[in-house]
Amino acid sequence: MSTVKLNYDPATDALYIHLTDDVAVDSDEVSDGVVLDYDAQGHLVGIDVQHARHCANIDRLVVEHVPAPGQDAA
Repeated sequence: MSTVKLNYDPATDALYIHLTDDVAVDSDEVSDGVVLDYDAQGHLVGIDVQHARHCANIDRLVVEHVPAPGQDAA
């Protein structure tokens, strides 16, 4: 089971969302400063957001509707 991780680097104002622990082998910039990373099978493994403070309010993180351990996500 993979864990979703958020990493923010204030020096570069970059936010990376790790959706899985798999290695990215391909990337696609879907809009200015937003890059989607894919594994060898084409599955999305991460999202890179450059200039993150311009895209979202990252001063506060709210997690909603996360399944408890042992429960399947809907």
